[in-house]
Amino acid sequence: MIKKEMIAMLLAGGQGSRLGVLTSKVAKPAVAFGGKYRIIDFPLSNCINSGVDTVGVLTQYQPLRLNTHIGIGIPWDLDRNVGGVTILPPYEKSTSSEWYTGTANAIFQNMAYMETYNPDYVLILSGDHIYKMDYEVMLDYHKANKADVTIACMPVPIEEASRFGVMITDGNGRITEFEEKPEHPRSNLASMGIYIFSWKALKESLTALKDQPGCDFGKHILPYCRDNSMRLFAYEFNGYWKDVGTLGSYWEANMELIDIIPEFNLYEEFWKIYTKGDVIRPQYISSEAVIDRCIVGDGAEIYGEVHNSVIGADVRIEKGAVIRDSIIMRHSDVGEGTQVNKSIIAENVTIGKNVQLGVGEEVPNVEKPNIYSWGLVTIGENTVIPDGVKVGKNTAISGETSSEDYPDGELPSGGALLEKDGE
Repeated sequence: MIKKEMIAMLLAGGQGSRLGVLTSKVAKPAVAFGGKYRIIDFPLSNCINSGVDTVGVLTQYQPLRLNTHIGIGIPWDLDRNVGGVTILPPYEKSTSSEWYTGTANAIFQNMAYMETYNPDYVLILSGDHIYKMDYEVMLDYHKANKADVTIACMPVPIEEASRFGVMITDGNGRITEFEEKPEHPRSNLASMGIYIFSWKALKESLTALKDQPGCDFGKHILPYCRDNSMRLFAYEFNGYWKDVGTLGSYWEANMELIDIIPEFNLYEEFWKIYTKGDVIRPQYISSEAVIDRCIVGDGAEIYGEVHNSVIGADVRIEKGAVIRDSIIMRHSDVGEGTQVNKSIIAENVTIGKNVQLGVGEEVPNVEKPNIYSWGLVTIGENTVIPDGVKVGKNTAISGETSSEDYPDGELPSGGALLEKDGE
């Protein structure tokens, strides 16, 4: 019988619709981050750094790039004969075929995988957060409190607390009450969506609620545990943690990496973030290029100016181009004389010559004002933008566009050019 003290279940099937065109063809955990990484690298690296060597990755939405990136887990030392990393897509059963309908339903459908390892504890993780955490310390806290469930929490500003599940605890850290996204929060201790369950408690609650439609941890499993007098504790985390689920928070988290003293440090020796590296030529910076406060990936060729930006691998920036406060993901090209301001440009994008991105006044986006905001220009992968056009703020473009798509040579602020099969 295989025996593992703690295994991890990593929920990576999310569509990430609040990232707009960035996730129209790729799952949110596979979105590029920091010039070199993908978002899922952070929880995977945390696992191996914490001594957790058995990880089930639950995929669903657009999994191809995620599966290709993870492979057999070599970059994270998770290519193990016993344990290691396993991709867990939804599958057809003899009696029925169903998608994962909620976070807890996805875990329940993989009960057989978990039972293979006969674990004492199961760590439930989300695949779309940027942070470094030692899960072993959290497990020690769980054991010391003889907890059935431990929820990682962190203090947030009270005005933001209504976006989260909020915990109310006694003097010993035991959770007495919690509210899922309350309108008037009574505490600022927010759940991070990271849980350690004792196996018996997890199994009991998942089995009891197996017929609950859209079964979810925050809405169903945790209330069940509380109502059945299980011991729930809050583990307070005070490090850097960012949910990069919106374009604004995603852009901000990338920009924080290039602060003079970054709050989130990718350069530490003792807690490395691992990723699948491209086998690629070195970067080339021409003698005319101007670069300040940037992260620049391998294989990038820069002939223009880049300021305060995150540039991925194999990006080419031509002469006379000026990039400011932007994220450009791998394999994208920016033409001569083009100006890019406060933009997020996905992978394999081609931008023509003398284009201006991010100009004019801020106007709410016509299609999705809650998503395309912050004054950003968002460009989906494989997009082509023709020479000489102007693009305003709070805009979104995906697909191969031509000059006919830009009346008077312009996509004004708040506009959107979206492929029909995309968003």
